[in-house]
Amino acid sequence: MFNELDPLLLSQLRLAIMSHLMVVRQTDFNTLKTQTGATAGNLSAQISKLQEAGYIEVEKTFNNNYPLTLCKLTAAGIEAFEAFYANLKSYFDAEDKG
Repeated sequence: MFNELDPLLLSQLRLAIMSHLMVVRQTDFNTLKTQTGATAGNLSAQISKLQEAGYIEVEKTFNNNYPLTLCKLTAAGIEAFEAFYANLKSYFDAEDKG
């Protein structure tokens, strides 16, 4: 029996955001936009979903009078990503045993 995958992380863009944050832990909106190739509107919507789930924290501030949005991975986000990875890996491990 396969473990259920977190439906929130099945989105390609949300998975890309979380994957990047697993490496850097915190980054700004423009870097995420560049790394994912997403439009600003779509990225903003997906960040909101991850924030509502408690996977990331969003801090809006200013840098030299320019708006700066920072996204930071939370402990719950790390746990969710690691569980997603382990559950996904179990699909491949089952192939090796079958």
